[in-house]
Amino acid sequence: MKAPRPRRPPPFPRDPLHAEWRDHTLPYIAAAALIVLVVTLIVWLVDPAPPKTITLSAGPRDSSFVVAAEQYKKILAQNGITLNVLESDGSVQNLQRLLEPKQHVDLALVQGGVANGLDTSSLMSLGSVFYVPVVVFYRGTGVTQLSQLEGKRIAVGREGSGTRLLALKLLDANGILPGGDTTLVPSDGLQAATQLVTGGVDAAILSGDSATRGLMLRLLRVPGISVMNFDEAAAYTRLFPYLDQIDLPPGVLDLRHKIPPETVHLVSPMVELVARTRLHPAISDLLIEAAQEVHGMPGLLQRAGQFPSPVAHEYQISEDAQRYYRTGKSFLYRTLPFWLASIGDRTLVLLLPVAVLLFPAMRLIPALYRWRVRSRIYRYYGSLIAIERGALSHTTDEERKRLFAELDQIEESLNGLRMPLAYADAFYVLREHVGFVRSRLGAAAR
Repeated sequence: MKAPRPRRPPPFPRDPLHAEWRDHTLPYIAAAALIVLVVTLIVWLVDPAPPKTITLSAGPRDSSFVVAAEQYKKILAQNGITLNVLESDGSVQNLQRLLEPKQHVDLALVQGGVANGLDTSSLMSLGSVFYVPVVVFYRGTGVTQLSQLEGKRIAVGREGSGTRLLALKLLDANGILPGGDTTLVPSDGLQAATQLVTGGVDAAILSGDSATRGLMLRLLRVPGISVMNFDEAAAYTRLFPYLDQIDLPPGVLDLRHKIPPETVHLVSPMVELVARTRLHPAISDLLIEAAQEVHGMPGLLQRAGQFPSPVAHEYQISEDAQRYYRTGKSFLYRTLPFWLASIGDRTLVLLLPVAVLLFPAMRLIPALYRWRVRSRIYRYYGSLIAIERGALSHTTDEERKRLFAELDQIEESLNGLRMPLAYADAFYVLREHVGFVRSRLGAAAR
């Protein structure tokens, strides 16, 4: 029976110094690669870099919404962020754009009261930024309730505007519905004021840009035109949580002529800076900072520093916004340029997972090193077993010479093998086993 052909020994390293260097470095390379991979995944999935461009849906051209958005744009540009401002029909369309996933809109200025039962769980508020008071002008005197306007012609705002939507809600609460005896005219602003003065309508519900200080003053100077005092303002704020009660003090429109002559109670929703929940925290901070610069000054209806305000109405205030209102900008963003602070902030976020990974990685390196060194010894045993089996078989002289030659090759390779002292015992055990196989092969030859 012909003896099985022994397996040839594996190719042994000709450069033992190179093999030793590789044994030392490969475990560290593997551990470093693991850490880099995990850190990269964390950066990509958990804390991506802030975007360079964002889009805001504002409002009609030349409206206060667009004016504010353009001011945000200039402030963000100072930090290298481009803000695209989109014009719209008003708050209703702004909200629709935010809720429509296919619309490339990141945030919008939205007046309170337009959500109208919609699912806004995918949105968050960065805070309220200014009032848009509801001001009702009418022909005659003595009107203190909207229900007193039933059966008359009322300008309620153009289609798609937040003014119209809110006006219809307030009228509905007073029993005035579209299609009834009351005529609801779709006009606002200067058009509605002109119709009121000329007798085209009996009352006009103005809000926001349609209720500017100049327009209110002009209407109150017209004989026969009055402003309605919301005597039930407190009740409105309870029935409509997004409304606040605000007052026009005597003389606030014209101090010399004391217009209005007495305090006028009004109700007003707030305009909120509403964003999708994926908005980057760094961009959130920049936007609130811009809102503070734009809306923080005192005005006709607000105190200094009143806006932006972290008051939740129809949208939950984001956690990032709450943190900013409590503590302001972080140390990095106060002291470094925005782009550099962003890198530093993300680096700090990574320190904890890196520290968690570093401890097991340091324990893994010695194990990898042991495996690498011992593998240099263990790979000889496959050839030794094959040679020993060949020696136990009935082999010819020629085959035994070949087996001796393979043993010589193994010993020659071992003579040049460099081993750390800690593994010298395994090295010499291997040499003993080579001698043992050689003796078995010699005994078989006799």
